[in-house]
Amino acid sequence: MTEQGRVRWGILATGGIAAAFTADLVDLPDAEVVAVASRSQESADAFAERFGIGRAYGDWAALAADEDIDVVYVATPHSAHRAAAGLCLEAGRNVLCEKAFTLNAQEAGELVALAKRHDRFLMEAMWMYCNPLVRRMKSLVDDGAIGEVRTVQADFGLAGPFPPSHRLRDPLQGGGALLDLGVYPVSFAHLVLGEPSDIAARAVLSPESVDLQTGALLSYESGALASVHCSIVGGTSNSASITGSLGRIDVPNGFFFPDHFVLHRDGRDPETVKADPSDGPRNSLKHEAAEVMRALRARESESPLVPLEGTLAVMRTLDAIRDRVGVRYPSETGTAA
Repeated sequence: MTEQGRVRWGILATGGIAAAFTADLVDLPDAEVVAVASRSQESADAFAERFGIGRAYGDWAALAADEDIDVVYVATPHSAHRAAAGLCLEAGRNVLCEKAFTLNAQEAGELVALAKRHDRFLMEAMWMYCNPLVRRMKSLVDDGAIGEVRTVQADFGLAGPFPPSHRLRDPLQGGGALLDLGVYPVSFAHLVLGEPSDIAARAVLSPESVDLQTGALLSYESGALASVHCSIVGGTSNSASITGSLGRIDVPNGFFFPDHFVLHRDGRDPETVKADPSDGPRNSLKHEAAEVMRALRARESESPLVPLEGTLAVMRTLDAIRDRVGVRYPSETGTAA
């Protein structure tokens, strides 16, 4: 970090999520984007011009070697997360890596081991966990507002249709509904209940052998159940709910970046809890960036909001679901489920 305390960011990849994240960094006066990299110099140059970034690299290694960068945001497709984030960690950079964190838990474990070996900060870009309203909801559940949690439900579906050439249908890019969309319902369930003790799942597969829609039932030692669903062939309500022994919390459309939720407590009128307007747009990625910068200043190796063990647990759950439904990617040689 600079003497003034500004955190200098490098952006690895130039797609839509990279653009959204970079745009949201503008809301953080102590953040500075100093470099961007792509596999194409032309793409890097165009991105740099769009956002006023000083350095543009036509390969990932040059960005990773740039010692003026405090932290790299990895925004490639998840099939490349292991390679891109690993390259940055090996070069001594701190990393914020998009989700799904990797293709599988084995790759995720390798990145965590690299971060520890090189004493670098590493965090999954699970922006839902950093959202102030989601944190408020989590606090209410932890404080017993709805009693003991019995069930969790969450779904995320897009109407499509997506042609076979689309990355969501491409096995080489880790295609399918689960890793792209299902990571949100699974992570929501994990936020509330932790890692499941048993998993049942069913899916409809495409001709390319990626999942078009997947449903899973997660069971927990406490007796709780979580029902999660994802789809790239049907637009769902994208909602979630948490039911406890004393009440329920309903999170409407867009549960991963809500503008409100409704708290139902036995014997009381429903309470609508709204997002604070000062937090900015409900779809802002700035909260996860702010958490990274807070952690770096505190010299923390990981974030308490998005702990690495939680990321590993979610990846193990995704592995197990894929194992149950028969989805395996060409690059995998020994995924454990």
